[in-house]
Amino acid sequence: MLVKNLPLFKRPSFSAACTKSIKKYITKKLGEDWIFLILLGLVMALVSWGVDYASAKSLQAYKWIYKEMQPSIPMQFLAWVTYPLVLILFAALFCQLVSPQAVGSGIPELKTIMRGVVLKEYLTPKAFVAKVVSLTAGLGSGIPVGKEGPFVHIASICAAVLSKFLSIFCGVYENMHRQLDLLVAACAVGVGCCFGAPLGGVLFSIEVTSTYFAVRNYWRGFFAATFSAFVFRVFAVWNKDAITITALFRTNFRMDFPFDLQELPAFAVIGICSGLLGAFFVYFNRQVVLIVRQHATLSRFLTKYRLVYPGVITFVIASLTFPPGFGQFMAGELMPREAISSLFDNFTWVKHTEDPQLLGRSAVWIHPKVSVFVIILLFFLMKFWMSVVATTMPIPCGGFMPVFVLGAAFGRLIGEIMAWLFPDGILFDGFVYKILPGGYAVIGAAALTGAVSHTVSTAVICFELTGQIAHILPMMVAVILANMVAQSLQPSLYDSIIQVKKLPYLPDLGWNQISKYNIFVEDIMVSDVKFISSNCKYRDLKDVLQNTTVSTFPLVDSPDSMILMGSVERTELQALLLRHLSPERRLAREMPQKLIEASYDGHQWKHESFAFVDEDVDEEEEDKGKTEVVNIEVWEQEELEKKVCFSSCRIDPSPFQLVERTSLHKTHTLFSLLGLTNAYVTSMGKLKGVIALEELQKAIEGSTRTGVQLRPPLASFRDATQTSSGTPTTYIIIQHAMVLAWWGSPDKKCNQEF
Repeated sequence: MLVKNLPLFKRPSFSAACTKSIKKYITKKLGEDWIFLILLGLVMALVSWGVDYASAKSLQAYKWIYKEMQPSIPMQFLAWVTYPLVLILFAALFCQLVSPQAVGSGIPELKTIMRGVVLKEYLTPKAFVAKVVSLTAGLGSGIPVGKEGPFVHIASICAAVLSKFLSIFCGVYENMHRQLDLLVAACAVGVGCCFGAPLGGVLFSIEVTSTYFAVRNYWRGFFAATFSAFVFRVFAVWNKDAITITALFRTNFRMDFPFDLQELPAFAVIGICSGLLGAFFVYFNRQVVLIVRQHATLSRFLTKYRLVYPGVITFVIASLTFPPGFGQFMAGELMPREAISSLFDNFTWVKHTEDPQLLGRSAVWIHPKVSVFVIILLFFLMKFWMSVVATTMPIPCGGFMPVFVLGAAFGRLIGEIMAWLFPDGILFDGFVYKILPGGYAVIGAAALTGAVSHTVSTAVICFELTGQIAHILPMMVAVILANMVAQSLQPSLYDSIIQVKKLPYLPDLGWNQISKYNIFVEDIMVSDVKFISSNCKYRDLKDVLQNTTVSTFPLVDSPDSMILMGSVERTELQALLLRHLSPERRLAREMPQKLIEASYDGHQWKHESFAFVDEDVDEEEEDKGKTEVVNIEVWEQEELEKKVCFSSCRIDPSPFQLVERTSLHKTHTLFSLLGLTNAYVTSMGKLKGVIALEELQKAIEGSTRTGVQLRPPLASFRDATQTSSGTPTTYIIIQHAMVLAWWGSPDKKCNQEF
């Protein structure tokens, strides 16, 4: 009866049991991928729509202020130049104060992060705020900057923040490999919600961020990108920007006969020329950045006065595009999206030079005294260098949309020339078919963006942006030709930025680099490896940490045997040394001794009613302080002579290993596939050297410090006959048994659990 009446044994109520079950169910569901992907897609759709809405209202205000200043030309010029100048300076200053990591595209850094390299402060909420606010200001200024690259960065930040939040409910999000898989989906979401193009977004994100792609992430990318693009377009309908869910730049090309086979040579010319122009765009962009950085005086000046560079560029671009001035000869009053819509229209401008009012907004391309060809050519040339220079400003900016506009202008120029050469159209099977210059513009846009980014998926993005696939064959031909030409001349824009910023990267091993296939790991590895032995002292540990800067150290059995047992992070060794020499440990050891030595006579000390100064007491206190310092130093020296116990240190028992005869080609494949940053080189379990991204990069680029000695083509077979039989050419050693045998031996003082 007593036990029954105790409240401790009271049965839980039905509501409490239901609450517990619901919490358990919610926690389980939050760990599933589709919940994370829906949240990511929803957040990115809201951000994309908000940025577009705010930038569109800003551009409307820009046009309204400009028109309100009529008929005063000086006041119009002042308004036309001041408005973008204020916004760009605000964007640059906001980035500098909040998060300098928000500057630029973001795709090059994402490529580096997805290779396993840690870049601090790139995936933080501060970078998100700086990126969104500054990007909105940049897009609302009318300066040729894009949003595709920054949105890939923004989506990755959202994925990282959501992972940290959901890790509270489900610990699986703390796994590094899981986070990298979610970053892949985030890149697809960034492109998908930017253009409302989920298919092209997934393919484009794979091409620009991954060398090898895990198929298991395919559905994640499509699911999140499709949901995000759908919500993004629904917001456009809700805001009455569109009647229904349609393409962003909808076209109305005829579907029955969109092009003739006789036009294929013109499409091929667009592809080849786009490849040359894309390579020159990348080269020009890199040279602008290098000139600014390598000129010492200019670099110091711009570092001290950071707003001068974006201010000068914005002022020059705005002045040249002023509509009553030089801008009237290059359709300067059109904003980027307006320019794309007009370049894609179905009208043939050559035939409407006398009645331009029929063209609607495209009438700005017609000038009474200048040919339409000259206007399009001037637009292309001026926007070309403006886009190159604008993408180097210290603000969040992408290169996709400016290059897309350039490609559309170049394709439109070729299309108008074809319409001028064949005014009556092309005769085929007794029927005459008119030439569609807008179709040429779409093909040019896909080809030039593909050449700059080294991707083929730009064709798919163009299909989704225009809502038609009538020109699928010529578009694919042009994009492939553009990629062939551009890849043979220059790296992609993102790889070029990686090289300029000197981020850790792994260059591609081209098929034409036959000599590189005859190089082995032993030719390029670093033999002087700083290591930690299992029987080392704390003094040795301190010396290694003070004299090196490497992030990971190999752990060997002893300096004599050099048997590789594992690897230890630098942070682990630093924490181990700090714990061993910590004041708490010293006090815990000294306190019992002090308590024993202290004498107690039964009387309690009391403060006297008067104070006195005694020089002898002061001297005694100083001597006592010096003695304590000496005692601490003596104690530390004694502790440093003790052997290190790795029981409280996390050790990787199976670091990635290669043998000396591993080929450069296989090493490159393994580094690319597994996202490695370094690997240890062993022979029969003994540590021989280490190879990192830097050595691999120099070997591929042919600039190793000592020079790679190339062997004759059949040297490997001759070497194999001279070596002992049974030695494989290339293999990966994982020494679990050896490691466990060593740590588990009874003669060791401290055992390590893995």
